[in-house]
Amino acid sequence: MNTIFRKSMLSVAGLAFAGGVFAGPIAAHAATPVVDAKPAAAAVAVQAAKPQGDQSHITLNDEQTANVKAIIAATKKAGLPERAAVISIATSLQESKLENLGHLGDRNDHDSLGLFQQRPSSGWGTPEQITDPEYSTTAFLKGLKQVDGWQDMPLTVAAQTVQVSAYPDAYAQWEQQATDLVAQHWNS
Repeated sequence: MNTIFRKSMLSVAGLAFAGGVFAGPIAAHAATPVVDAKPAAAAVAVQAAKPQGDQSHITLNDEQTANVKAIIAATKKAGLPERAAVISIATSLQESKLENLGHLGDRNDHDSLGLFQQRPSSGWGTPEQITDPEYSTTAFLKGLKQVDGWQDMPLTVAAQTVQVSAYPDAYAQWEQQATDLVAQHWNS
């Protein structure tokens, strides 16, 4: 990836992070300045076609597979394409390994809960809502839809813009497994 494009993407992610820290998940996207990104869009579309970097893979149990199916069902219900499900599943793989996590005590990242490690204190919903797979997926997708051009950008950039993670590049490692899971379960 060329240096200028990388710095541009990191700048956008930084702005989203700053907005997310101070205003929560939805307001973060409204606070992002409007820029003309047309020249970068073509480069981004090429990048999105192939998973970035080394890929990770885990074997799923029944609960994790049920959560994959719940994410896909919520994506379909929202009227979004398979790419949205891929981004959602890869994000959940990174955040929780597709486990619907409750409060983890001292091991918990602040008040993060559920499949996407969303935080009630950041405006994602109540603990009960966030630990509902359909609700948490719908909340994630609502944030994703607010990201201009999410369909054509690298998965890790789209996921990071919504999630505002301390590890923005970590989502990329799950793209192949997420793609395979969507291909396996989209029509089932």
